[in-house]
Amino acid sequence: EVQLVESGGGLVQAGGSLRLSCAASGLGFEDNVIAWFRQAPGQEREVVACISMSGGSTYYTDSVKGRFTISRDNAKNTIYLQMSSLKPEDTAVYYCAAPSFDTPVVTTTDSYDYWGQGTQVTVSS
Repeated sequence: EVQLVESGGGLVQAGGSLRLSCAASGLGFEDNVIAWFRQAPGQEREVVACISMSGGSTYYTDSVKGRFTISRDNAKNTIYLQMSSLKPEDTAVYYCAAPSFDTPVVTTTDSYDYWGQGTQVTVSS
């Protein structure tokens, strides 16, 4: 059984930082692209960042470039999202996700088959 479990969310003031973690089990972790998505109330789920199997290729949506960093530790089956200079518009539920097949980095929601339960990030102004 594949499980993705996010942690690290919380309430932070604008300009602050948080680090999200996603612990994966049941995947061939080192073979999987992993992504972070987020969904704000009333909005569609959107990709935030993706990382390739080796960690050598990453993708960031424009609104987080220079502020967020995605990384992975294959030995711990964990991926991270370091978020800095947080803004109120970053407020959302953050999800990690993985596809069920080998693929290069992809950014569309329907490319991902496994999802965590989400962790709430709230940024106050």
